[in-house]
Amino acid sequence: MPRRRIRRSVMSASVTTLVVLAGTAAGGAYLTSHAADGVATPVASVASASSRAASPGGGTPSATASATSEEPAVEYDALVAAAVRPVAGDARLSVAVLDTESGAGGTYESAAGQTFDTASIVKVDILAALLLTAQDEGRELTASERASAATMIENSDNASATRLLQVVGGESALDAANERLGLTGTTASHAWGLSRTTAADQVRLLEAVFAPPASPASSPLSAESRAYVQELMGRVEADQRWGVSAAGGDVLLKNGWMPRTTTGLWDINSVGRVESDGRTYLVAVLSDGHATQQAGIALAEAAAKAAVGAVAAAG
Repeated sequence: MPRRRIRRSVMSASVTTLVVLAGTAAGGAYLTSHAADGVATPVASVASASSRAASPGGGTPSATASATSEEPAVEYDALVAAAVRPVAGDARLSVAVLDTESGAGGTYESAAGQTFDTASIVKVDILAALLLTAQDEGRELTASERASAATMIENSDNASATRLLQVVGGESALDAANERLGLTGTTASHAWGLSRTTAADQVRLLEAVFAPPASPASSPLSAESRAYVQELMGRVEADQRWGVSAAGGDVLLKNGWMPRTTTGLWDINSVGRVESDGRTYLVAVLSDGHATQQAGIALAEAAAKAAVGAVAAAG
């Protein structure tokens, strides 16, 4: 039997900037309670897919590869879509998954070209930008920066995110860092939770964070910086470890959740690394328009599980 040739797709993403007005509630740009993304006092809210994983339109191998290979191609975009679509129904949802060993991956989008509010998943992006800044300056993070980074990722503290975004130079500096990290369609916002992104760009960010130590050229983040982000993502508090965690074990993740003041509907996002049946996957699930937070979480978990299962079964 000839072995199957993996058809890898190329992820793409885009994000639009929104500006927050003072006094708006969690959905617009501020979070005012633990239920609205992890803080008890009003502070600006935020949260942030992969060159080897799938793009919205699906990717194809080169003409030469197609002409010379005798191995049947596996269309991962189609497989992921077939698995996720029954779960998603009419919901606004985007999912991306990447097998880090084989490079096989795919995406599902409920509509082509969709972008989503980042909510607090952007905090991983802010930390990556901070670490790039420190690398460029040839220094370690200060004690204050480390304290803010820990509470920002582990507890989803919004004040810490606002503070560190200022340290890196604001939304324009975050956009510049994203260019270095390979995010082609993510746009930062001063109201960081209203940055816009796609699941594909989020997997690209995860690739930069989880690049193997033996491949230093594969990420602009140093091995020490990557290890630090991973460490914090592994210490997220227990009640925030939902989402992509449903797809496997040994989970390192960051979630984002935010009710929008204009509609009362919830943004629910989850990104991270999971292990399943001895393989490692990078997964991003972005969604919005949920009537309740729990409904959004349930959908995110079902979608992550379905997407990883589809790629695993084909591998």
